Amino acid sequence: MEIYIKPDKKANKTGPGAVKIKDIAEVSAEGGLKKQVENIHLLNIDGDEKKNYLISVIDIVEKINNALPGHTINNLGEQDTVIEYSPKEKKQNVLWLCTKIAFVCLVLLAGSATAIMSFHSDAQISTVFENYYYIFFNEKIENPMLIDLPYSIGLAVGIIVFFNHFSGKKITDDPTPIEVEMSVYESEVTDNIIDTLNKKGGD
Repeated sequence: MEIYIKPDKKANKTGPGAVKIKDIAEVSAEGGLKKQVENIHLLNIDGDEKKNYLISVIDIVEKINNALPGHTINNLGEQDTVIEYSPKEKKQNVLWLCTKIAFVCLVLLAGSATAIMSFHSDAQISTVFENYYYIFFNEKIENPMLIDLPYSIGLAVGIIVFFNHFSGKKITDDPTPIEVEMSVYESEVTDNIIDTLNKKGGD
């Protein structure tokens, strides 16, 4: 009988106890075989410190073959799975969380403002706007508000559209650039953990 497994790249485990196949992979099989496979024991985790564990698809296949011999096993997922173990669930400190958010917002505000002003200074935007005003109205004035105001509004709208996010709501269903970068970052971190654990296992 065919058994299909789809292991995840990363799984989380809070508190000591057994890790079963259903905790790290999706299983597809006929009848009651699916539940039997899902409940196969992979390893026990116990300890008082955070730690990463690595389970390869070979370990999963061997466990299934030992518990339920005579079946064909097909892997449709990852080759290795990282289990991030935490001895107890973290309690979020609301005050500390708000402080971190406020600090990050201030850093981003200062950084983005500095970057925009530096760009405007290098590109001499004020001179460009003065020239535009002279071209259209045949009059030389400094800081023409008729051009400065629409440009400032357009700059803000452009940033909002680019980041696809405003006031806690998405403009479209597409992932924001920050979400894409965070996804790439998490994937690279997980790959690095897998490589490190594989090297340790091979030593």
